[in-house]
Amino acid sequence: MSAVEVVQEALEGLGLEWSRSGDTFTVTLPGEHKLSTECALEVGAHTVQVRAFVARAPEQDADRVHRWLLERNLRLGGVAFCLDHLGDVYLVGRLPVAGLEPSSVDFVLGAVAETADGSFDTIVALGFADSIRREWAWRRARGESTRNLAAFSRLDPARAAD
Repeated sequence: MSAVEVVQEALEGLGLEWSRSGDTFTVTLPGEHKLSTECALEVGAHTVQVRAFVARAPEQDADRVHRWLLERNLRLGGVAFCLDHLGDVYLVGRLPVAGLEPSSVDFVLGAVAETADGSFDTIVALGFADSIRREWAWRRARGESTRNLAAFSRLDPARAAD
């Protein structure tokens, strides 16, 4: 079975939303904190490259965010954080084509989903704290729900006033 066929078999077995264009597959991974993560699997001659967008470039404290990402890389398996030329945060990984199994594809997609979802709130809180504070204030001023800001309650300006 070719690597393209192995990737397709794995994706069909996982029940995820996916599409294919040539030797590149795009799959949507669900999450709780990061509601979805788009992941590309590009089948090459020797490897399957995995790329997933996690967050845009931090608006503030970029050095602190980058340090956190690098420290986190020490504990990751199958994937690692990286930055593109704009400073946007991605997860990347590679699987060898030789001996590729559907379980390997499942493993790397699980690593992407777990890492993107589990890291998202920390990346946002570190790199976008001022924006989150403004969002709390804006929603309160308009009587909007703040339910989806609960993960960032420590950045709530009303809480700081207490």
